[in-house]
Amino acid sequence: MNKERYIKKLETIREAGNYRTLRAIEHNGFLIHADGKEMLNLSSNDYLGLSTNPKLLDEFRMETDVLSLPYSAASSRLLSGNHPYYGLLEKDLVELYEKPAALVFNSGYHANIGILPALTTKRDLIIADKLVHASIIDGIRLSEAQMLRYRHLDYEHLHSLLVAHREEYDNVFIVTESVFSMDGDTADLQQLCEIKKEFDAFLYVDEAHAVGVRGTNGLGCCEEQACVEDIDFIVGTFGKALASQGAFVICEQLFRDYLINTQRSLIFTTALPPVNVAWTRFVLNRLPDFYDLRIHLSQISEQLRGLLFKKGFETRGDSHIVPMLCGSNEDSLEMANLFQENGFFALPVRYPTVPKNEARIRFSLNASIPDEDYQCLFELIQCLE
Repeated sequence: MNKERYIKKLETIREAGNYRTLRAIEHNGFLIHADGKEMLNLSSNDYLGLSTNPKLLDEFRMETDVLSLPYSAASSRLLSGNHPYYGLLEKDLVELYEKPAALVFNSGYHANIGILPALTTKRDLIIADKLVHASIIDGIRLSEAQMLRYRHLDYEHLHSLLVAHREEYDNVFIVTESVFSMDGDTADLQQLCEIKKEFDAFLYVDEAHAVGVRGTNGLGCCEEQACVEDIDFIVGTFGKALASQGAFVICEQLFRDYLINTQRSLIFTTALPPVNVAWTRFVLNRLPDFYDLRIHLSQISEQLRGLLFKKGFETRGDSHIVPMLCGSNEDSLEMANLFQENGFFALPVRYPTVPKNEARIRFSLNASIPDEDYQCLFELIQCLE
């Protein structure tokens, strides 16, 4: 048994400023307790603040007999774990998106590592935006399909790749996120729909960071850009803005049936607990009520992005994810420490998660954090050189 390569690999990670540890963390509403400090949490995916909304939690407990719901499904969905709340949740999704079918998974990772491998063969091509999430990359690697990447948001490049290669394959899957998780920028779904029609391709859109926070009813960028009907696979998560756990795909009934019979990450895992699915359904059906929170989140994001730009920091995107580029891994760690020393839990994102010399502070904003707390953050940034 040789452990030397593991030791050397960890040494290399430390030397590159990339060593990671699991923090001991306690939560108290918008605040987080870590490393002996109390800080405002600016590194959560709880974009609407629903996970700490006491009114919402009380309403759920009043409307739902929580004590009667099991805390474990104790089986996969295809055995005995497909409890009634699954069917109700999928019915709700179908009605909200006005599409033929929906299928719920344990997480966005389960969805992204399972759907594309199930649907593709060696005769197919997956062509993905260069900056799609790691879970999508893992799913593509698990598939037998050929893979090409187009430059980030460069649809002329995508078009040229399809001109050159479309006829070589049975099916082509164009894959993108709607809101990208590191740069916080947004795909042009209308243009992608036009391209997919031109080349008779499937369009797969991961709405993980858009569900709940984009669109009049919170259904994501596909609703905001009025192209729900033309997207073949809309993937969303419940574990971010919806403050729950799990994920879903909106698709045709044919593909739902096919995934149930072939998707390994669905078939070979224990189902979500009934109490969790009940909570998801409760929040999902209240998404239209959170319109004002979505508007406020957009306004706060614009303020922060504008302030960073004014102070001479490079920032990107147009969403509630606001990156503050620092350069090296070491610079991002230094900036993160500065924010944390001043009461803001804002974490660095470093290479290899992002390209070399593009390490950054990634602000994940929360619509329910009081304005006076954001004002303190803005005042700190005003003082940075």
